[in-house]
Amino acid sequence: MRFDTEFRRPQNAERALAALRELVRETGPIRLMEICGTHTMAIAKAGLRALLPEGLELISGPGCPVCVTPAGAIDWILRLSERPDVILASYGDLLRVPGSVRGDSLLRRRSLGAQVRTVYSPVEALALAAEHPDREVVFLGVGFETTAPGTAACLLEARERGLRNFSVLSLLKRTEPALRALVEAPDFAVDGFLCPGHVAAVTGAQAFAFLPREYRLPAVVAGFEPGDLLCAICRLADMVRRGEPALENEYTRVVTQEGNPAALAAIGCVFTPAAAVWRGLGEIPESGLAPGDAFSPWDAAKKFSFPAGSSAVETPGCRCGAVIRGVARPAECPLFGSVCTPADPVGPCMVSGEGACAAAYRYRNL
Repeated sequence: MRFDTEFRRPQNAERALAALRELVRETGPIRLMEICGTHTMAIAKAGLRALLPEGLELISGPGCPVCVTPAGAIDWILRLSERPDVILASYGDLLRVPGSVRGDSLLRRRSLGAQVRTVYSPVEALALAAEHPDREVVFLGVGFETTAPGTAACLLEARERGLRNFSVLSLLKRTEPALRALVEAPDFAVDGFLCPGHVAAVTGAQAFAFLPREYRLPAVVAGFEPGDLLCAICRLADMVRRGEPALENEYTRVVTQEGNPAALAAIGCVFTPAAAVWRGLGEIPESGLAPGDAFSPWDAAKKFSFPAGSSAVETPGCRCGAVIRGVARPAECPLFGSVCTPADPVGPCMVSGEGACAAAYRYRNL
């Protein structure tokens, strides 16, 4: 594997960077986008942007699932937290995301007495439902295809056990429809994509074949070590130079072409594609995953009348939507680092451990 044989040695990385400098001199400016929040953090932590030659730009896209959850959905969840008969269970990042009112979050509501629990998997939320049969336990299922199989397995178990006081509010998103919306937007200006290894481990690398086939954009599925990322960047830049876009899989030690059949089967059994609202991108058809009719008793959107197309006015000055689309860098937001910090975030991009603004602030990689 090229990652092991070439990029674990610093001298090989230096040669790769020298080759990139020559390549950019030949082609002119190249803009590449990563669409995975873990990539965003890994790039910032490794300082890759500072090492790349002038003219080769890395920008962050809609790769953070917490960040793309719209403010209107958060507002509705906050209202649900006011019910004394409801326990909300969520991954930690979502607890700190504010709605349309600055400072109002599930973490704040918990401090005021709301029943809000942090969990590390939906199975923990299911256990809460079994322990509290007199309460409605709602798991806030956020994520992309990576977390969808675990949520699907949890719903299958809830149905098997007949736990009617458990439900899932599916905030799950599908990657392909969002990428299509991004590419087809009038302000799109990207030459190639670093594709998410975590998502591709489930969907298979072939899930991104539409990028070169339909849009003539090179795509490389990448791992998360600095060497993985540098290797993927080199391969993308070379495809741009040659004018021969293709899909390549750099992360072969984890990702196959076909993906994980058991995980895909679980998703297909439980969920059906549905319209979903993305912060920064608006409503995108079939970009969400909703529980199918057989799982209606465990669908919190139906049980509690979650409004379809839920959105809300963003906090004035916050540019999270533009950052998510890759048309603005975090430091170009007037609130970044002054009004908006990880200790007192205005927008979700500063909250999440996968957010572009949080990465830029933490590693001063602007």
